[in-house]
Parts: sequence; structure tokens; C-alpha cells
Amino acid sequence: MTPEEITVMRQRRYNAAVAYLHRPNPDLMIVRVRPDFPVPQHEPGQYCTLGLGNWEPRFPGSQDEELKPSDESRVVLRAYSISHPILLDGVLAEPQSQWLEFYVVLVRQAPADAKAPGLTPRLFMLRAGDRLRLGEKIAGGFTLEGVQPGDTVLFLSTGTGEAPHNYMLWELLRRKHAGRILAACCVRYNRDLGYLPVHEKLMRDFPNYTYMSLATREPSTTGRKVYIQDLITSGQLEERLGQTLEPARTHVFLCGNPKMIGVPEIDRQTGQRVYPQPSGVIELLERRGFRVDEPRTRTRGNIHFERYW
Repeated sequence: MTPEEITVMRQRRYNAAVAYLHRPNPDLMIVRVRPDFPVPQHEPGQYCTLGLGNWEPRFPGSQDEELKPSDESRVVLRAYSISHPILLDGVLAEPQSQWLEFYVVLVRQAPADAKAPGLTPRLFMLRAGDRLRLGEKIAGGFTLEGVQPGDTVLFLSTGTGEAPHNYMLWELLRRKHAGRILAACCVRYNRDLGYLPVHEKLMRDFPNYTYMSLATREPSTTGRKVYIQDLITSGQLEERLGQTLEPARTHVFLCGNPKMIGVPEIDRQTGQRVYPQPSGVIELLERRGFRVDEPRTRTRGNIHFERYW
């Protein structure tokens, strides 16, 4: 496409601009997007889409992409959970309605036999003020529905799965939630903990909040990697929480790697739940009396996870 054609496509297809952009490391981005329209009403934990045209440049070193001529004028879209700044200028952030925050990791290479990643190599070429597409609909059932003021709340994530948890955590702190709150995030390297300084300050400011970070590829963890599941089976999570996991007054939120979550399937012949192996968090907690949300029967459990993955 010619530069003139690209200018026209941007004017026609984009409806938002980058208001703020921060990279904790070269492969990680916190971006705030200001739409041309009023931010839709939504709840912490929900998601919407981001998009860029296939005509946009790709991040150097990303997997080569093969596009058909008919694809060159298309906008590639992907759903992202909405994050939220928990602190601004060192204090709990005020509610705002001018922009939405997202927490994005650069995917340079697709798995074998999969198409090259289409969106993140383009997102990582953005600068403040650049234009992009923001979905006008915000949706999702991954919310704080049912959480009572005295409940224990666990946010368990991997990588950028922290995004919706940040928003829900901010909401709980803003409400002056009385129950214990613990967030744990597992990443490869410490540099992948984009919000770590924020969580460290939150622990100093809010006595009922605990943050646990796990890095599996740091030299110090060689031979003794610890994953989210290990925190549960070893009792370390309860030790840091200062109490046992009681289903009657605990809500668990899961976001990130599907292997960590471990969503079971229903055997068509027996009707029994079949869990993936190795065990994910859902199996470990259901053994202890927890129950996952069941959207088909509209039954709200005490294990919640985002289903757009």
C-alpha cells in the first residue's frame, strides 16, 4: 500500500490513540488507550479488543508473516483483559473514564505449524499519540460478582494474566475490602514482573494485602522451580496468607497459562470431569471443596477464570 492509502485506512479504521506507554522491558508493555468515544461502562476484570491494520510495520526480529493480497487492508484484532493503574503518584488511583490500560507481552514467534503472530509485533511499534482500533464493546463474566467485604480473595496468574487482577485489586482496595487479599504471579524472569514496584508499595500500605512473585528461569531457581500449583500443594500459599483455604469464604481468580488453570472437560460417556495433566489449579482446589463457575447453568462458584482464552 502507498503512504497515501495507509493514511486513508488509518483515518477510516482507527478510533483511538495511545495516551501513555511504558515498557518495563523490551518485550513487555503497559499502554493506555484513549478512545474517540466515551469509555463504555464496564466492570473490573472484563475485556475488549485492540487492533491494528496489516499495513502497519512489525517489530524487528519477529517471525516473518505471509499475507494474501486480500489481507493487506484488514485490521487484525485480539481480545485483551483491561488492566488498571493501582497507584498513581504513589497513592491509590482515582476512578477515571478517559482511557483504558492494557498489559501486553510481545509474541515474536508462533508455535510450530501456527500462523505468525499478527498483532503484538505491530503493537510494539506504537509510540505515544499513535492511532489504533479499540473495540467499542467491553464484555466478560470474570468479575468480582459475589465477593463479600470479609471474603478472602486470591489472584493467581502467569505473565500478563495479571492485567484483570490489577483492576479487581484496585477496586477491592478502593472499597476498603476487609478480608485478606493475596496475589501471586509466575513469570520466567524477574524483569517480567512489570508491576512489581507497585505491589511492593501496596504491601507496605495495606496490611491485608500480600504479593508473591515466582520466576522460573532465574539462575537462583535452577533445580528448584516453583509454580503456582506448587504454592498450593506445599502449603506455602496458606502460610503466607496466614490462614487455611476455606471454600465458604474464599474466592480464587485465575488468569494466564491454560496449563496453570487446568480447565477440566466432561467425559461424554461417563459424565465425569476429566482434568488435564499435570494438575492445574482447578483440580487442586476442587479436591478441597472449591467449585468452578458453571456458565451453562449460571452457577457462580468460588473459582473464576477468563473464558476468552
